[in-house]
Amino acid sequence: QVQLVESGGGLVQAGGSLRLSCAKSGSIFSINAMGWYRQAPGNQRELVARITSGGSTNDLDSVKGRFTISRDNAKNTVYLQMNSLEPEDTAVYYCFIQYSDYEGKFISSWGQGTQVTVSA
Repeated sequence: QVQLVESGGGLVQAGGSLRLSCAKSGSIFSINAMGWYRQAPGNQRELVARITSGGSTNDLDSVKGRFTISRDNAKNTVYLQMNSLEPEDTAVYYCFIQYSDYEGKFISSWGQGTQVTVSA
């Protein structure tokens, strides 16, 4: 069974930086993509950034130029470097993984979420 453990959230002033980490454990046949969603109070969950097994990335328009997603395959970890943070970035950030198991089923799993709070 796949587990995702997130870390790196916290409280930061506007203009500051944080780096989120998401470590995967458990056996997987193949990873399709990993990334981050976020959800602010009263809002729907939105995709922040995603990186495929081939290294292609896509991210939310409002974070372009400020956030960077990357991965370390050896450590089974994906990162989200967040710079120039704004109060509007305040949300719970959830790591996700999309993968295929050994039976060929396509599965998505989520981490428990980490709070990011940006003060004005």
